[in-house]
Amino acid sequence: MVPRAAYVHVPFCAHRCGYCNFTLVAGRDDLIEPYLAALQRELSVIDPPCEVDTLFFGGGTPTQLPPEQLTRLFELVLARFPLAAGAEVSVEANPADVDAARLDVLSHFGVTRLSIGAQSFDAAKLATLDRNHVPADIVRAVELARGRKLAVSLDLIFAAPGETLAGWQADLVAALALAPDHISTYGLTFEQGTQFYGRRARGELRSADDELELAMYVAAIERLTAAGFEHYEVSNFARPGCRCRHNEVYWTGGSFHAVGPGAARYIDGRREVNHRSTINYIRRVLDGESAVAEVEQLGPEDAARERLVFGLRRLEGIDLAEFHRQTGFDAESLGGAELAHHIAGQRLVIEGNRLRLTREGLLVSDAIWPDLLRE
Repeated sequence: MVPRAAYVHVPFCAHRCGYCNFTLVAGRDDLIEPYLAALQRELSVIDPPCEVDTLFFGGGTPTQLPPEQLTRLFELVLARFPLAAGAEVSVEANPADVDAARLDVLSHFGVTRLSIGAQSFDAAKLATLDRNHVPADIVRAVELARGRKLAVSLDLIFAAPGETLAGWQADLVAALALAPDHISTYGLTFEQGTQFYGRRARGELRSADDELELAMYVAAIERLTAAGFEHYEVSNFARPGCRCRHNEVYWTGGSFHAVGPGAARYIDGRREVNHRSTINYIRRVLDGESAVAEVEQLGPEDAARERLVFGLRRLEGIDLAEFHRQTGFDAESLGGAELAHHIAGQRLVIEGNRLRLTREGLLVSDAIWPDLLRE
């Protein structure tokens, strides 16, 4: 299918947080102009331009770009990915970067959602997480976004070292007080190669106990749903009508364009991933070489298994008849004994023509996915 979604990776941050393993460069604003030149060249292959229903600028921190360069970024991207009527346009933002001038640029170019990396409203927790903003920055960013009629999404992290259940509940209360349209909650992970991974290995940091992390996740579900949020994906909550449409393209197996260092696109069963090093990406593209570092052509069965897993991340699960129509595979046969095992264990359930996670399955979902991806 012709993609109707596009992702743009903007790899710049003022500071790399200790837990972050994303593709980015910190303190290298001198690379912004070469990045824009490389992005323009990479985008030139989108010919004719491809109209999109969803456009997502992630990072890194897109709002790290000064207003003039942020303007240039949007001009380049929208020339190749013009917006369809009613398109959703999301931009990730660090609270410390958000100001009136940058948000004026976003509003001018049709941005509809600001995804703010709040992470916490507790100053001590933010320091533990190695963030470079303070709680007041979050409030200011939300107020500025609201003044420009942007929908607001807040990212929150739980299970930080030393965090208590009461502390996490206070974060949830503070987030709800700002009346956001969408909230994403993520348990802190210690990814290999990050500063936090090394610090934990040296005994400088300690992971939260599994029981405490689970209690925090349950607290988020209960608190946010009680406040009127729809729990629509494992980590995501939205007010009615405010789901992230772009992310739903991923979860429903849709095709999408992607540009920038480390960006991964998926079109016609073919996955391509660009070079993750920003410097190498710039050099290769400006030298006339391909930005692509990895290519994977998924066979029909592998593509169906991925669609099964991504679809089950959504709380409504998958429509079995629609899954068969789209993939050519019967989900129960594809899942085989492993799927039957999780159904028997009441972690998955078939109701009517839908296969979905149960509440018990939701709490252990990360342990289910490898079973369903395995042939």
